[in-house]
Amino acid sequence: MCGYGLTHSTVGILGLGRIGQAIARRLKPFGVQRFLYTGRQPKPQEAAELQAEFVSTSQLAAESDFIVVACSLTPATKGLCNKDFFQRMKKTAVFINISRGDVVNQEDLYQALASGQIAAAGLDVTTPEPLPTNHPLLTLKNCVILPHIGSATYKTRNTMSLLAANNLLAGLRGEPMPSELKL
Repeated sequence: MCGYGLTHSTVGILGLGRIGQAIARRLKPFGVQRFLYTGRQPKPQEAAELQAEFVSTSQLAAESDFIVVACSLTPATKGLCNKDFFQRMKKTAVFINISRGDVVNQEDLYQALASGQIAAAGLDVTTPEPLPTNHPLLTLKNCVILPHIGSATYKTRNTMSLLAANNLLAGLRGEPMPSELKL
C-alpha cells in the first residue's frame, strides 16, 4: 500500500488558529513546499512566520495536495466541505478533518471517495460520534476514521478542563474569559 508524501507538497489549512498553526509548524520539517490557509480574515503575522498564503476556500481546495480542516464550527463553516468543495480538489488529494464533524457533508465526502474524485480521507471527527457501524464511510478502504482521540492525552485533557473551569469562573464574575469563542 502506497500513499502520497509531504515533500514538495502544498498543504491547505482551513482555519489558521492555534491548532492550524501548530499543524503547520509540525509539517514544515517534512519539506512542505507551500502552505495555503483560509479563514474569517487574513492573519499576516502568523502567515509570515509560517510562510503561508491566505486564499479563498475554492483556491485552497483546487491547489492543495493535503487539506487539513482545523476551523471552528460556526454557521458559516457548517457543511463548508461539500460536493462543490470536493469537486474542486485534486484527484490525488488527501482530506483530513480534525475540526468538527458538521463542517463536512459526509454524504458528499463518501461520494467523492467512492468515485475516486479524491484519493483519501482521515477523520478524527464525524457526525454523529461514533458513527453507526453500518455507515458507508466505514466501508471504504481509502478512509481512516478515529474516534475523536486527537486530544486524548492526560496533559491536553487536564489543560482543557482547567481552561473550561477558568472560562466558567470568569463568566460568573463578569470578567473577560481567558478563551472566549466569539461567533
